[in-house]
Amino acid sequence: MRLVIKGTSEPLVGELDIPASKYHAHRALMLASLADGTSRIHGACGAGHVRHTIGALRDLGTSITVEDDTFVVRGGPYRPVRPEVSVGSSGTTLYFLTGLAALAGSPVTITGQKYFRRRPIGPLLDALAGIGVEIGSTGGLLPIRVPARPPTGGRVEIPGTLSQWISSLLLVGPFATGPTVVDVVGPFNERSYVDLTIAMMRRFGLHVSVGADGRRFEIEPGQRATPAEIHLPPDVGAAAFGLAAAALHPSDVLFRGLPAGPSGEVDHPEADLLDHLREMGLPLLRDPATGWTRVRHDGSRLDGVRVDCRAVPDMLPVLSVLGAHARGSTVLENVAHVRLKESDRVAAMLQLNRMGGRVRLDADRLVCDGVDRLREADLSSFNDHRVLMALAVAASRASGESRLTYPNAHRISYPQFLDQMNAVGLNMSVDRAPVDRPPADRGPARAGGLAAPGP
Repeated sequence: MRLVIKGTSEPLVGELDIPASKYHAHRALMLASLADGTSRIHGACGAGHVRHTIGALRDLGTSITVEDDTFVVRGGPYRPVRPEVSVGSSGTTLYFLTGLAALAGSPVTITGQKYFRRRPIGPLLDALAGIGVEIGSTGGLLPIRVPARPPTGGRVEIPGTLSQWISSLLLVGPFATGPTVVDVVGPFNERSYVDLTIAMMRRFGLHVSVGADGRRFEIEPGQRATPAEIHLPPDVGAAAFGLAAAALHPSDVLFRGLPAGPSGEVDHPEADLLDHLREMGLPLLRDPATGWTRVRHDGSRLDGVRVDCRAVPDMLPVLSVLGAHARGSTVLENVAHVRLKESDRVAAMLQLNRMGGRVRLDADRLVCDGVDRLREADLSSFNDHRVLMALAVAASRASGESRLTYPNAHRISYPQFLDQMNAVGLNMSVDRAPVDRPPADRGPARAGGLAAPGP
């Protein structure tokens, strides 16, 4: 199957309903599962990765039901219903549950989808061992065997490469039998995601002390999570693709649910994206009738920007698409850790060159020199939801008809993507004819070459 995108220069008109944040949903669900009692999480998120978290928590014995748009979570001690717990293809589920599974009443083995087993987890396993969670694995890869033994606490160092490693330690630390101290070493990427973890823990009655340098986290032992009522905010990461489409086409589009205030007033770890879009020249207006964000313009050229991807790593695909259309150069800095996501997203976005773009990797920077127009091409999404959606938006402004592999990858984070893009005037459809993929399209994208994970 392929996702077929027909380029258009027609205006986009209509409304997009922004889904709830999957970042908040993961954390709220896991913390609710630890709280003895009933929690309610409003704004049920249908992202595929969140479904993986729900499935894994149910395997650990947590009751999770859905009432209208609300997750009802009845938490308490984990009592696994089976010896194996699958995290599917969700990195957040994997990293967070690797530590939390030690709180279960019996040992479990954590598994995942075949190609997902290549996700890096060794540094997290080493740090968990330092606080008394001795996890068994072969070469630091899935499957991993988690004993039914809570952490003892201790002082550990963890590289700041991926925020999920740090969050995993913070989430399990309050349940240790002794104090836990976590020191982040090296470059500290994705700090806002760690801030979100701490803020959500506070909502469930768990506390982490942050040092003056923001790199040391101290956690008192023996804490208890308490039930909470959470309202999930809109997902800026999902809104990014509609905002990018509205930037590339003449538009009058209302982003229902997305506040129109400054980024500091938006509860989301990727809110800085909104400032970058404004800097590029995209008019993010406040709709007077709703207070939500509206993009209205008759067609304008964007300006290049410089962005530190340590803060917004997941936005690299969509920013590279915008940079390919902007005047001058867009420089995306500190991109090394973006290569450790569902695919090597840096290598994946070099495919813009097949469309006539001018994108190059310069050491730890991705440089996008703007061009007047892209052309159609057959491309791979590498079964990566953000790569698929970003390249689909790029193709919507290209000439001719472009085709992308793994057309359903968007369901991982934004199930409504195709319906919503078509509703405002784009032309995207799934061609269900079977496709013989070349060998280069069957493994995860890696630096120096392009390849894709299996379906």
